Amino acid sequence: MNKTVIIPTTLDPQKSLVKILRKKSGRDNSGQISIRHRGGRQKRYYRYIDFTRDKKDIEAEVVSIEYDPNRTANISLVEYKDGVKNYILHIEGQQIGDKIIASANAEVRIGNAMPLKKIPLGTQIHNIELYPGQGGKLIKSAGTSAVIIAKEGKYGDIKMPSKEVRKVLLDCMATVGQISNVGHKLEKLGKAGRSRLMGIRPTVRAVAQNPRTHPHGGGEGRSGIGMHPKTPWGKSAMGTRTRNKKKWSNKLIVKRR
Repeated sequence: MNKTVIIPTTLDPQKSLVKILRKKSGRDNSGQISIRHRGGRQKRYYRYIDFTRDKKDIEAEVVSIEYDPNRTANISLVEYKDGVKNYILHIEGQQIGDKIIASANAEVRIGNAMPLKKIPLGTQIHNIELYPGQGGKLIKSAGTSAVIIAKEGKYGDIKMPSKEVRKVLLDCMATVGQISNVGHKLEKLGKAGRSRLMGIRPTVRAVAQNPRTHPHGGGEGRSGIGMHPKTPWGKSAMGTRTRNKKKWSNKLIVKRR
């Protein structure tokens, strides 16, 4: 099914909801590179997003739809009846002028936020809390949504985009709908210069490196990796489970992805 392409309605963010995002270039607090191949991006503003939706029982109107350079999804500027403005994640099908509300008694309509126990089974949701009042932690990137497939006791079973099924407390808040910008993965940067402006530095293929630089390096002429995929530090890089087997929240995962 074809999705409508939403073009941001303004290029200027709300000044009261932004701050200059500090450049870290992949370095940690000691100045050492902890994430490779980052650096040199353009100046960027961080937009404060309301993931908690804590203005309960006050209706808001969608004022504009904006591009956010810090995330894959677009964002919506909403204005509440008391004059307060906030950014939220833009939802597929949401238009300027639409009304939204966060309430336990809200109608099940895209953009409305409510506890999981009030949302019918089979409804698409996003921005899901893990603890009541904590703010949304799950399903926040472009084109994603989860589905409630069961409710039992104080937990509901949520099917993630990865097909993982996880238990979440029914008192946790979630927002109805699928996040916009579904075609994000189909976007082409077009040229190397745009990668540099986004802060992505060049990456040398592992098989083109020296043996002392990477486990896949070395060999005469063009040669393959010669072994199963590894990181530059020799750790297995494909098909290896990295989740801690003793993690306490494993009991909340009904089905692994």
